[in-house]
Amino acid sequence: MHPSEVLFQGKRQPLLLPACDHYAGSEKLMRKSMALQQELGPLFDITFDCEDGAAAGNEAAHAQLVAMLVNSEDNRFGRIGVRLHDIDSPHFVQDVVTIVGAAATRLAYVVLPKPNGIEDVRRALEMINRVALPNGRPALPVHVLVETHGALHDAYEIAALPQVECLSFGIMDFVSAHFGAVPASAMRTPGQFSHPLVVRAKLEMVAACHAHGKVASHNVTTEIKDSAIVANDAQRAGAEFGFTRMWSIHPDQIKPIVKAFTPRLSEVNEATNILQEAMAANWGPIAQHGRLHDRASYRYYWTVLQRAKLAGLALPESAAAIVNPPESN
Repeated sequence: MHPSEVLFQGKRQPLLLPACDHYAGSEKLMRKSMALQQELGPLFDITFDCEDGAAAGNEAAHAQLVAMLVNSEDNRFGRIGVRLHDIDSPHFVQDVVTIVGAAATRLAYVVLPKPNGIEDVRRALEMINRVALPNGRPALPVHVLVETHGALHDAYEIAALPQVECLSFGIMDFVSAHFGAVPASAMRTPGQFSHPLVVRAKLEMVAACHAHGKVASHNVTTEIKDSAIVANDAQRAGAEFGFTRMWSIHPDQIKPIVKAFTPRLSEVNEATNILQEAMAANWGPIAQHGRLHDRASYRYYWTVLQRAKLAGLALPESAAAIVNPPESN
């Protein structure tokens, strides 16, 4: 049996997505991001933005442009999603019909902004599926932005929906929803990692994601030019809050985010050594450097190798049998 089959018997395997979700709104930026993805490989996802990317009065033409780009040969890896208008917008249905109707099989996912709770998400899913199913996509993955009080309250229920694969925290709208009770400083570092209401919101959303095996995506860093702040935010989001993915709003943010979420080489080597010994022991308990390891820790270290592979890290040859899918062995 393949390691993944041994370690996750009867258990849900963790859902893993590229660590960076890069947003692009204008045609120039969308094309630029596609060119960068072709250069770097599928180390990051691209989200074409209809909500903030379409100029007022130009929503229909923008949706048509997005559909055309998603369907183009430049979508080489199939890792491009789209943020739709919110469910209560007069442009939501138009986005779904135009984009999902034309590009259902080429979309990596769609993003739902500003739902006020579980019922909004269910209504959106019904509309999306009504269009996606006859166009060859029975279960188009959906990412949900948690940026309202209602969505945070229902985060566990939203994360439990099978079609939802990611919850993403929208810090600016969430802070604004407090109408001045939370200061603007909580939208950026260091306040976003210390203000109690923001910390609570992030932790509850992340906990909901991990409870249901979904991906938790951290909010944007607004300091576009300072890559050190971006890297620090990404590192803290992962190490202190349990996020496994983060937004980018500028091409210069992509590499620092990917690097921050990529396991270090020392972690990869440790994981490889532990899992090799575990395989030799037929996945029974082992002791390495005076520490006990069993299937609980084996699942952790298997995930380390999967994250490293997803980030494009060159893995030791000895790790190949562990991370490659069963059918490739």
